[in-house]
Amino acid sequence: MNEGFDAKLKANASAGRGERSRGSYLKGIFSGVFSTRLDKSPSRMKLVAFAFFVVYGIIAGKLILFGLRPEAPQGIKRAGADAIAASRPDILDRNGEVLATDIKVMSVFAEPRRIIDKDEAVELLTAVLPDVDARELRARLGSRKGFVWVKRAITPKQQQEVHRLGLPGVGFMPENKRVYPNGPLAAHVLGFANLDGVGISGLEKYIDGQGLADLHGAGFSLTPQDLKPIATSLDLKATYAVRDELAKGIAKFKAKAGAATVIDVDTGEIVAMASLPDYDPNTPADALDPLHINRLSVGVYEMGSTFKALSVAMALDSGKVNLNSRIDARDSLRYGRFTIHDYHAQRRLLSVPEVFTYSSNIGVAKMALMIGVEGHKAFLRKMGQLTRLRTELPETADPLVPRNWGELNTMTIAFGQGLNVAPMQAVMAVGALMNGGTLVPPTFLKRTEAEAKKNAPRVVKPETSEAMRYLMRLNAEIGTAKIADVKGYFVGGKTGTADKIIHGHYSNDRVFTTFMAVLPADKPKYLFLTLMDEPQGLPETGGYRTAAWNAGGVTGKIIERIGPLLGIPPRIELPTQPFPLLAKLGYGMANSPASGGGGH
Repeated sequence: MNEGFDAKLKANASAGRGERSRGSYLKGIFSGVFSTRLDKSPSRMKLVAFAFFVVYGIIAGKLILFGLRPEAPQGIKRAGADAIAASRPDILDRNGEVLATDIKVMSVFAEPRRIIDKDEAVELLTAVLPDVDARELRARLGSRKGFVWVKRAITPKQQQEVHRLGLPGVGFMPENKRVYPNGPLAAHVLGFANLDGVGISGLEKYIDGQGLADLHGAGFSLTPQDLKPIATSLDLKATYAVRDELAKGIAKFKAKAGAATVIDVDTGEIVAMASLPDYDPNTPADALDPLHINRLSVGVYEMGSTFKALSVAMALDSGKVNLNSRIDARDSLRYGRFTIHDYHAQRRLLSVPEVFTYSSNIGVAKMALMIGVEGHKAFLRKMGQLTRLRTELPETADPLVPRNWGELNTMTIAFGQGLNVAPMQAVMAVGALMNGGTLVPPTFLKRTEAEAKKNAPRVVKPETSEAMRYLMRLNAEIGTAKIADVKGYFVGGKTGTADKIIHGHYSNDRVFTTFMAVLPADKPKYLFLTLMDEPQGLPETGGYRTAAWNAGGVTGKIIERIGPLLGIPPRIELPTQPFPLLAKLGYGMANSPASGGGGH
């Protein structure tokens, strides 16, 4: 028993020595690490180095893991590709000048799930991007989405500032931005595209409707090099001149608004167009202002006496009258409780040329009655005045046609009251009266005369067209269009002044004026239209605010300025026999004794 006890005691003593030995070993290590003795420094340095190796190894492993994970980069790439603005084709003027194009810009995006401190990120980002709404950005960063935009199309300076922030989960992505290098010039024709490269209005929207949007929707990754440029009918220089002269006219006559256009009567090409006030498509929010509509295609108006050209042409083409016919305008025309007066009343029999040059309401009303209500409606429908005008521009309006069209409506519509049309509709119709008698639909795309004639029905006889050119020229020489008779251009023209309807009644002091001019009248190439909304009378106009003084004067300035740009310089000698078909009837120059002008 003593032997067992002794053995156990020895074992315990041995274990105690072992524990003391292990404790002494650990103590030696730690004392070596924390000791200041020089002979212990190697041990201390080894342990510290090992600890740093482990810590940095873990960090490096995590970074490698993030770098090798395919989910995040692929997801961001996929989300970004879906969000990036689609490429669009360049839009050019008829001479190849750029009207709209894409440029490459940088945009800032964020991955909300990778942003650690969203409040700090919002504070830092809005400090360098002050136009970003902090509340909206915080909401986007607080979402569970893998990709959100912070700001589209930033400047290089902004990109540098965001880069310096060093925010994880915030990056840059190149994308397309639509730009319009000429600012507001031709804005109503071009329209604009949004940040996602989607056409919202004008030709931009038309292009999408021709298949571009379908290609993008099908996932085709298109570049500008893949897309053929769109050649428009516009002449950039002529458009600038038209807009400039229109702006000067609006300012001079203190008008509320105005518009002007030039159309090739043979091809239907719109060579120039301006509607003021307009907007810059580079900042398209201004397009939402109701005052910034395109008054030539979206607005519908009573066109006043310019509509008399259609009424006289209708009567001549029907054979009911000819240029030698006389219309009784000795007394006012009564119909029930309504009375029709002449502004320049002559109170005598008037020849057809006199009806046109004196702009007789009574004369054209009686001509329209000769044709009858149904015949009148049929003629205007044939001339495209009773249905909506369709062009490449999506923004057009339906005409306002009388619901119950009777004889009184026919009489008033004959002189431009009671039917509201888009001015482009009236331009199309008068263009047909000038080009030999074919109705050519207007276009904003470049095309040849042969292409235009494929869908151009004959609406009046060639003889009627020549008679109307003669009357337009006569009116520019001795009638109300004299102010636009620019020397050397053989201009023809017609004025139109309509009282505006205010609260359901015709106003006594607010007018809508229009002026149409053809250049040159012997062989028409271009038709001009200028309109002014609520122009004011001036001392130099004797207080008059009629079209002859304002819209007519602006049209004359436009003709003088852009005639040479369009390849029609002034002629030293005017034609001696401009109307050969009428010459057989004894009609020569408009102001000659044989003109049939009725002694003007």
